[in-house]
Amino acid sequence: MGEMILQAKNICKSYSNGKTQLSVLQDFSLDVEVGEIITIMGQSGSGKSTALNILGTLDHPDSGELILGGKRVHTMEENELAAIRNGDIGFVFQFHHLLPEFTAIENILMPTWINGKEDSKNHALDLIEKMGLSDRKDHFPSQLSGGERSRVAVARALMNQPKLILADEPTGNLDEKNANKLIDLLSEINKDFHQAIVLTTHNPQVARIGHKQFNLENGSLTEKA
Repeated sequence: MGEMILQAKNICKSYSNGKTQLSVLQDFSLDVEVGEIITIMGQSGSGKSTALNILGTLDHPDSGELILGGKRVHTMEENELAAIRNGDIGFVFQFHHLLPEFTAIENILMPTWINGKEDSKNHALDLIEKMGLSDRKDHFPSQLSGGERSRVAVARALMNQPKLILADEPTGNLDEKNANKLIDLLSEINKDFHQAIVLTTHNPQVARIGHKQFNLENGSLTEKA
């Protein structure tokens, strides 16, 4: 058994639109250990984003329990949660959410500015080099290709050396070549930094990088044998 980073136990989540109750997650349970890549595959609308938002404490479950680093999330104060969100978890979203008026290197440094960490420039430059983007570091997002933007987003997620990376459909709007590049990169990061990653996808090709692979269907998670 490796060290446990995160445990989700019997998470349930539903939304109501006035008349009807839409159940998105039912008894969703997941354990994430240090150094593990976990992939969750599901169709669009299967609740993958909701699951990831709950794992990342951006959303609250209706019932069930989330344990981060041995602590129950619902017992934490908001400022403690915010610190975990910014320090222990790195997010990579499908649409990258890079800030258009900042260069690639500034976007990557953003989490350390929020944390008030000084002297992170060298770490950022190392990451940029690892991403193969050294010659693009002073470009703005609008001057970068989709594949390059996705790699900047990954570097930004790694910047605070988080315990866990949550990637929501990170290859969702990339062509096959760039998608493969990004997946290779995530595998490499996992090996080099012993980085735990939970990744959602609708693409079986992408799901294959998981040490553990799950399907999410009708709100329930099942592990692929």
